[in-house]
Amino acid sequence: MTNLKDILYKVNLEMVVGNTDLVIEKVQFDSRKIGSNDVFVALKGTATDGHEYVEKAVTQGAVAVVLEDMPDYQEEGVTYIQVLNSHAALALMASNFYGNPSSQLKLVGVTGTNGKTTTTSLLYQLFKRSGYKTGLISTVEILIDEQVVPTRHTTPDPLTINAHLSSMVEVGVDYCFMEVSSHGIAQERVTGLYFAGGVFTNLSHDHLDYHKSFAEYRDVKKRFFDQLPKTAFALTNLDDKNGPVMLQNTKAKKLGYALKSFTDYRAQVIENQFGGLLLKINDQEVWSKMVGHFNAYNVLAIYAVAVELGLEQMEVLETISELEGVAGRFQYFTTATEKITAIVDYAHTPDALKNVLETINSIRTRNETLITVVGCGGDRDTTKRPKMALIAGSLSDQVILTSDNPRTEDPDAIIADMEKGVQPQDFKKTVSITDRRQAIKMAAKLANKNDIILIAGKGHETYQEINGERHDFDDRKIVADFLNQFKK
Repeated sequence: MTNLKDILYKVNLEMVVGNTDLVIEKVQFDSRKIGSNDVFVALKGTATDGHEYVEKAVTQGAVAVVLEDMPDYQEEGVTYIQVLNSHAALALMASNFYGNPSSQLKLVGVTGTNGKTTTTSLLYQLFKRSGYKTGLISTVEILIDEQVVPTRHTTPDPLTINAHLSSMVEVGVDYCFMEVSSHGIAQERVTGLYFAGGVFTNLSHDHLDYHKSFAEYRDVKKRFFDQLPKTAFALTNLDDKNGPVMLQNTKAKKLGYALKSFTDYRAQVIENQFGGLLLKINDQEVWSKMVGHFNAYNVLAIYAVAVELGLEQMEVLETISELEGVAGRFQYFTTATEKITAIVDYAHTPDALKNVLETINSIRTRNETLITVVGCGGDRDTTKRPKMALIAGSLSDQVILTSDNPRTEDPDAIIADMEKGVQPQDFKKTVSITDRRQAIKMAAKLANKNDIILIAGKGHETYQEINGERHDFDDRKIVADFLNQFKK
């Protein structure tokens, strides 16, 4: 239990009605979880407004309420704390409640449209193999050294983040690598965290359903670097035109990495094949099991982070050659007899899909057929749908448009949006099959010896979300089963 006065440290208070010298059991922002002696933080969200549940929270035992709009009636014996931004207040309170665990380890945040999961996961592997207790907060999973915790958000809520960081501190974790999403920054989920470093991967078309404009999306990413302390490093991809923007106002040590530009950390792709990459990093050659130029950036970024955190350069290069790929990121297998290659990738943005298809086309012989199965998620940015279909059509020999995670949208309507991007010259090689399982089955049937199947959009996900319900669905397992059935 903690004193309310202590957990309000650094919170910008507008007005306080009542006593802040109270012993608090827990901090909650979900009124359904409120118990005796808890403090309730009322958040204004996109779907619900926590202010509507203040009375319920008090009835259930909340002794203090943090909110933006002070109610006309205040319950006697309850402390009401008005703040300018409840989201920021929650983040600071969460850090204080758990004893500011981010300051007790080295926390590095990775942000950008593509590459966050791969970069953070590879950093986790690298530091584990280098003998350190390591933590990971990513889209795929949360790892407290070796303990696996399931996750559903790229950047969890502040209470969850700080609870996990606290658990990491308890078991002696030295370094933690964390994906930092634009939603997480905009909703103040990382406010109050002490970062030892920040990494910018790239910026391309995504989340414009939430941010409304590309400039707003870019500026939210930039805010993360603006808030880094001067003791941290800010590492940015200088081959991305938005890379330098991230460094404009940061107090952190400014660093760049690139394949095309002259900067602090440089790499050159010497070989690129399905087996991996041969890179020259700052004049030293290294082999990586990653595939494609987009992964060359990820490998270079982890090298730079490791060196900035004090690891020895040659040892880092040796460890990089041992690192395994990340689940659902250019994950592939080849059938034994027909030599059909099936690739599953999380590519769900135009830029990511283009990167994967260009990588495949740079490696293949062109004597085989490239079949792409791709969909777009529902309740998300609609403007990228025709672009995804256009890219798939222009860079594939055959295309099957299908359902992704339709969520609450009509999957046929989503596919219709995608079809608008199909160019006349690509009509004949494009079909639409709404049922994703049937689409993958069709790809497996169409594939002949040495052909390549790309199944894009869901990657590591083992479910399909339809009308708010999650159903078991694993692209990797399904394509393997169908290829085993048809192409033994």
